Amino acid sequence: MNYKKLFIQGITTSGKPFRPSDWAERLCGVMATFRPPGDSGDPRFTYSPYVRPVLIAKVKCVVIDTRLGDLDPRALDFVVNFAKDNSLPIEEACEFEPKL
Repeated sequence: MNYKKLFIQGITTSGKPFRPSDWAERLCGVMATFRPPGDSGDPRFTYSPYVRPVLIAKVKCVVIDTRLGDLDPRALDFVVNFAKDNSLPIEEACEFEPKL
């Protein structure tokens, strides 16, 4: 199965930076407990590998791995609806497995 990465951009449809300025870290903190089976990371100190904050071209973004939906479809719906409810654009990218 091909999994995708979704990028929530921290610029509203009106072109202004989304506030509060730590929105990406807050959203990722809420999602920190969603981890793959066997992941030993402590959600109090690390983000989920499925929902991570990043900075792209000086814009705060959140990268969502769509495998989150396999773990809990409601969790994926939550982050996607967060973006929609706050008028934040979502871009989609594919991830390719390198051939060795």
